[in-house]
Order: sequence, then C-alpha cells, then structure tokens
Amino acid sequence: MSYTDEVRNAVKSLFLKKYRVAEIVRQTGVPRRTIYFWINKYSWDDLLSDEEPMQALARRMVLLADMEDKQPGDLDEMERIVGVMERMQKLYDHQNKVVKPAPALKDSEDETVVLSEGDEQKPQRRRRKAKGKRRNNDFRGLSEEEILEPFLAGLFSYQHELWLNRNQRTRNILKSRQIGATYYFSAEAFVDALTSGRNKVFLSASKAQSDLFREYIVGFAQEWFGVELKGKDKVKIISDYGTSTLYFLSTNSATSQGYHGDVYVDEYFWIPNFEKLNKVASAVSTHKHWRKTYFSTPSAKSHQAYPFWSGDIHNERLRRKNQPEDKFPDHKALEAGLVCPDGQWRKVITIHNAESGGCDLFDVEQLRTEYDPDAFAQLFECRFIDDTASIFKLSELEKALCEISDFRDFDPESDRPFGNYPVWIGYDPSRTRDGACIAIIAPPLKPGGKFRVLEKITLKNVAWQYQAACIQDLCQKYNVEYIGIDVTGPGSGVFDLVQQFYPAATPIIYSIDSKTRLVLKAQDVITSNRIQWDAVHSDIAAGFMTIRRTTTGSGQITYVADRSERTGHADAAWAVMHALINEGLDYRQQRESTYIFSDD
Repeated sequence: MSYTDEVRNAVKSLFLKKYRVAEIVRQTGVPRRTIYFWINKYSWDDLLSDEEPMQALARRMVLLADMEDKQPGDLDEMERIVGVMERMQKLYDHQNKVVKPAPALKDSEDETVVLSEGDEQKPQRRRRKAKGKRRNNDFRGLSEEEILEPFLAGLFSYQHELWLNRNQRTRNILKSRQIGATYYFSAEAFVDALTSGRNKVFLSASKAQSDLFREYIVGFAQEWFGVELKGKDKVKIISDYGTSTLYFLSTNSATSQGYHGDVYVDEYFWIPNFEKLNKVASAVSTHKHWRKTYFSTPSAKSHQAYPFWSGDIHNERLRRKNQPEDKFPDHKALEAGLVCPDGQWRKVITIHNAESGGCDLFDVEQLRTEYDPDAFAQLFECRFIDDTASIFKLSELEKALCEISDFRDFDPESDRPFGNYPVWIGYDPSRTRDGACIAIIAPPLKPGGKFRVLEKITLKNVAWQYQAACIQDLCQKYNVEYIGIDVTGPGSGVFDLVQQFYPAATPIIYSIDSKTRLVLKAQDVITSNRIQWDAVHSDIAAGFMTIRRTTTGSGQITYVADRSERTGHADAAWAVMHALINEGLDYRQQRESTYIFSDD
C-alpha cells in the first residue's frame, strides 16, 4: 500500500522525537515493517542526536507525560524511569565525591575506577559505554541484564512461557493470526544470540517473510541498543558472549545446505513439500545442542505437516514395530503447553489465550461479526480447514506458491514496478463489516502461460470513495489493461467512480451463471498450474479452500464461501477470480493476431 508524503513525514517527526516504533504504529496505523523500511531507506537514524543517559530519560519522561492515550505499560514505564533517574542521580553524586580517572581503553570502551567511601584500597571497576555511535553489529560492553531488560519488559504472559521453554529441543506452536509470533521469535532469537553466541537460521515460506524477521531484528538493535546492523541474508553479530550469525532464508532447500544453528520455521502449514523442508531443518540442527522451533496458523488437515503436528508420524513408527500407539494431548490440553510422547513441546495459542495473557489488541466480538464461524475458528481459534468439501484442494493450491523475488521483471520499490507490461485488476468490494480486496495480476504474454499475482491489497473500514481512489493510484502505477469490479452493493458506487477515470472498467454482476463462470475459470487455471502468488499471501489459498458447491432452493448448482453481507471470508480469492475471468473460459480457441505485409 502506498502512503502520502504527509503520512511519511508524520512518522518521521515521531521517530526524530524518539518515539518507539511500537508507539508510532499505535498513533499512525502504519505497519511496523513499513516504518523500519523508511528508517533504513531514508537514513533517519543518522538524524538522531546523541544524548547523555539523564537527558534521554528526561526526554522519554516528557514524551510519555504528553501522551493522551496512555496504556498501562506507559504508566509502568514512567514509574521505572523515575526509579532509574533517582538511582543515577545518587551514583553521579557519589562519583563527584571520589572519582579517580583511569587510562582510556581503545576504541569502544573506557574504564573509570570508582572508590567506595571508607575503603580507598579496594577499587571497583565499572565499565561504561563510550560516547558516540557504536560500531555496526557490535554489542560488546552490554551485560546479559542490559540485553534482556528491553526484551522481557514488553512480553505478554504467553510470550514469557515461550521464552521459558526456549531450551526445548523441538517446539511446535499452533497459533492464532496476529498475536505477534513473528515479532516475538525475532526478538527471542536476537537476544539469545547476543547472550549465548548461538547461530540462528530462519526458514520462511517466502523471501519477503524471512526479510520480516530481519527487519524486526534490525529495529530491535537500533531501538534497544543504538546499533546499526549490516548484512542481508547473513548477519554476523558480536557480543561479550561470542560471535553468532543470523541466516534469513526462504524454503528453497538448496539454499539451506551447509548452515547450522537454532532453526525457526515460520508458517510451516502454508509451505509446500513439508517433508522435504523438515529434513532440511533437521539437518541444520542435527547436533543435540541446537534447537528447532516450528510455528504456524493452521491450514488444512490434508497438508503434509498435519501428521507432524498431530503425532501421527510418531505413532506410525510404533505401528511398524507392532507397538501400542501413544496418546497425544488434545487441543484444549495443549493450550497449557506440554511435552508430548515424541519429545516435542507443543502449544496452542488461540486469540482467547492471547487476550487472557494480557494482549489487549483485539476486539474479539467485532472479529466474530466480520468472519463466519468456520473462518473465525480457523484464523483465530487454531482449527484446521476441512478441505474435503472444497472444490479447490490444498495440494493444487500449493503449486501456486512462489517467491515474488523470482519475478525478474517486477520491482515493488519502483514507481513503475512492472514497467509498461500490462496488468489486470480484480476488485472485491467492502461490505458493511468485511474488507475490500484488490488483486493486481500480470496476465500471460502468450496463450496458456502463467498468471502472476503481483500485489494483493486489503482495505478495511474505509469509505468506497477511498477504495476507488486506491484503484486510481494503481492506474498511475501500472499499465492497467483491464479492471473487473463486483458491482453488488457498495461495489456499484466504486464502479461509478472508477468509470470516471477508467471508462473501460468491466462490471461483474453476481448471479448463479456468473459465479459458475468465475469458479470454473479459476479451477481451470489452478489445476493447470497456470498461476503463481507469493507464499506470504496465505489468505488467497485459504479463501479458495472455503469455496464449495451447493444447491439453491430450486435445485440449481451454485458456489458459496460463507460469503454474505455478514462475512468477509475469501475476499482475496474472489478478487483474483474477478481478474482471471478476463481471459475467458476457453483461451485455447482464441485466435492469435496475423500480420500481412505487402510486397509493394
């Protein structure tokens, strides 16, 4: 999603006032990932001024006091700052009485000998950080307590439990959407690397997702310790506890060979060919002192990873030996976090667990109105999709997953990301309680080629005029050849506005026949392996899996996805279908253009 200069300048202003990134997110609504991208791209951190400790504490106290919407954590922080300032003032007063300077240490550290009153023969050495900016990737001089303090201070209770179980050989976590798991595990891995010198290997469904780990860690290093991290897929960091390397990889097995360390596998229920991935993860962490962490929202029971989660792999081995099967804890029991018969520590974290654990970022009742019961259960209560009734199977949808970085002709950071190549836009409107979705798709240049989903934009709680404006921005950004808009309900208002700047926009009027055409077209494209989208867009596959065949009251066959005015599920899938239908049901019969040149 593009942002205006006004929004970016507002974020910059808050950053230069030394608001924390989480606070900027709270005030502006701009995602944390975008803020870190701007900080790095525009070098905002170079504009920050150095401060003495007491100045920094005083500035932070003023900032918190001026906040209108104070959270409980803000009030707690104010109390802690007062205590720290009092202790520092006593220390300064004491040093002014008896201080004997010592020779400066080279580079990043110096020492001051502090003599206790009444015992001048017993000097106590106190290490303090050098003034000025720290070296890149260098965290020497920080004690374990200093490293852990900013990390532990911001954790919810369920995240504390994850931290306490970090030394389990294998952790397997099934989680609700949006509970901060990627954020937490980025922080956990970072501080553990600093305090132990252990390597960390991040395996994600796509390069974009693995980059999110890196962006979080870059932000922690800068925000907590004032250290700039350099390096992309491989980042080396040094502390008093050793040198460690952080590897940020997508799930291409070839790129994961030769690494070793603690492994973090993100959204593994949305990664194709899990058995192969699991072998790679095990190879990276073969030695007994390395640890493995798997975490994901659930997809379907037909996914290769389901036996890994359910314990069926373990029991299958027992069956082969004619041994009795082990009983694994049920879903409810796993909410407490348990070591299971196969040695894995498993935990389920639903949205309700997160809420009771101190996370106050959700309005659960509002979410219940925005999603149908099945969608809510899958997204927020860690329930698996039963795709046996779906006309789109997970095994087929997995073939569409790819790395968007493999699209050599697409640069998402450019003003014209796809140059002058044509794109098709599919739009699914926002109703009373659900979100709108816009899919930007690159059509095949030759009949029978592959479609590629370049972007997927979700808009929630915005007026239909704003939705139309977003489409207009896309028309400036891309060479738009087709726009398909569902004109049901609010979609008609968006369509009228879009026609003013794009008269060729195509209305899609929902009926039994039109929905059948949309679904049949998508079936043909997906089963023929003619479409690709970034693996990070798991909601596209999830949406397709909810679409099922049913009959009307008069016995006619139609297709539904629990998609009514009270629900918002499958928006991404319908938006994609609104673009695909432009090719027509039978592209094979389309005639290629013929050019005849005269001899004259």
